Amino acid sequence: MDDWLNDNATSLVVVLAAVAAVLVLLLVLVFVLWRRARRAARLARLDRSTAERERIDLELALAEQGSRLRMIRELHEIAVHSVTVIISQADGARYAATQDPAAAGRSAAVIAESARATLADLRRVMTVVRDGEAEAAPQPGLSSARELFKVMRDAGLDVEFTESGERHELRPGAELAIFRILQEALSNALTHGGEGTRAKVAFGWTDDGLKVLVEDDGIRAAAIRSGLDPYIEAQKHNYTIDDDLAALTQAPSGRGITEMRERTELFGGVFEAHTVPGVGFTVQAVFPSLKYHNGVHGVRLEAR
Repeated sequence: MDDWLNDNATSLVVVLAAVAAVLVLLLVLVFVLWRRARRAARLARLDRSTAERERIDLELALAEQGSRLRMIRELHEIAVHSVTVIISQADGARYAATQDPAAAGRSAAVIAESARATLADLRRVMTVVRDGEAEAAPQPGLSSARELFKVMRDAGLDVEFTESGERHELRPGAELAIFRILQEALSNALTHGGEGTRAKVAFGWTDDGLKVLVEDDGIRAAAIRSGLDPYIEAQKHNYTIDDDLAALTQAPSGRGITEMRERTELFGGVFEAHTVPGVGFTVQAVFPSLKYHNGVHGVRLEAR
């Protein structure tokens, strides 16, 4: 036995070293898996905690909205009753005017007082409604554009964003209009181009204006997704100068296009959308005097 061990000592050392190495690798692997499991469990706990907080916030918001609805209903009932009383008083004043002008004057004073109280109640209703709308549905702005890009990327749209020039102050109405144009353009790119479509979004700021450009390669992406070579497919269609001219001159139609155009024109802008043959779709909204139409304080509001 000793002779065999002496003869195979080197081999035994190699085997033992290999076994030790395998054990070390297994220990490292088990440790890595354990760490990942702990991290996954920690993230799961955080997700559950976040979900629980969101659930509680939603329940509180729902309870708050329910409370507002009850307040609105109660104030509305009071206002309806007050209007009924005012109508009765007006009828009495009209009758009294033919018999006793002094009584008619007193009735008119009572009617005016009742009308003021009713108006105050109606204003309270509007205040409650506006507070509820503002809390329930805060309007997005340009600060929400990054979140919009993330949502679109998660949905399968490859969004690339660039910005040039110095950004200037915008009113919430102008920010909302630009955000909705972006949202509609990117949604259309994903809807018509599908997953894998690449969309380039560019903001170009000037001293008084802004140019918003959204270009997608939906046609090319659809060809690639079908296992086709987009360049060969483009050659098969034999696009001519007339096709390019038609794409630039024929205005696309549709509810989304109309809304984007109306939002652009609302702030003195020019909207343009066209198909790029063999490539995709381009949307452009140019606001040459956005500061003027935006109504920012400190900017001349007279016509230029």
